[in-house]
Amino acid sequence: MQDDASLSPVQSPLFGAEAGPEIAHGYFTRRGGVSEGIYRGLNVGLGSNDDRERVGENRARVARWFNAEPRRLATVHQIHSPDAIVVDGNYDGARPDADALVTATPGIVLGVLSADCGPVLFADPQARVIGAAHAGWKGALGGVLESTIDAMVSLGARRERIVACLGPSISRQHYEVGPEFVERFLAADDSYASFFSPSGRNGHAMFDLPGLTVRRLKGAGVAAENLDICTYADEDRFFSYRRTTHRQEADYGRQISAICIREA
Repeated sequence: MQDDASLSPVQSPLFGAEAGPEIAHGYFTRRGGVSEGIYRGLNVGLGSNDDRERVGENRARVARWFNAEPRRLATVHQIHSPDAIVVDGNYDGARPDADALVTATPGIVLGVLSADCGPVLFADPQARVIGAAHAGWKGALGGVLESTIDAMVSLGARRERIVACLGPSISRQHYEVGPEFVERFLAADDSYASFFSPSGRNGHAMFDLPGLTVRRLKGAGVAAENLDICTYADEDRFFSYRRTTHRQEADYGRQISAICIREA
């Protein structure tokens, strides 16, 4: 059985340099967990059918990586909404319906789960305000990124100082969508046509979710980067809902991306 010392989260040198040493972050992979079978590794998905105790241990390992107690790992019940919540020192472990969290409280670990959708971490190091957002296509189109930034500003952040980084998510090469999907986006903004390219099937297209995400972030006035890692293509390190669907597997795991203001 692996221990939490073997966790190997992906980190962004650029984001880390901008965020500074007082803010820790990690885009966690499957490595270092205790789950088995189709959930092999660090499955943190409470909504999966994995053994609850194993999921709990995996989540505890993530918290310990930040030198935090498991109860200080804050996540939400993700519903593909534009909603962001503020978390403070009174956090009690509840998982309200939302898709983003922000805090100015040191020692609270903000985490978002994903399995193809885009995990985005945010920081204003000067104001010591951080955020984390789960941005699938519904969330990105519906405004979850902008809601996260607005919530950070409400805590004293300034958008021109905020840096944001998109972690591992599904790439255009593996994200085929139907005509109704394309029409929905073009109805919102016809310039979104640039995020679609022809697929091998008539009437279908390949969708660039990371491209949309980065554009929305930059449009909101923050500095943004993309780690450009595809969850579908990298099975050894990442869970993927779409890969599981294509294989007709019964269920899938979720990885976590997390950020924390270090306690003094």
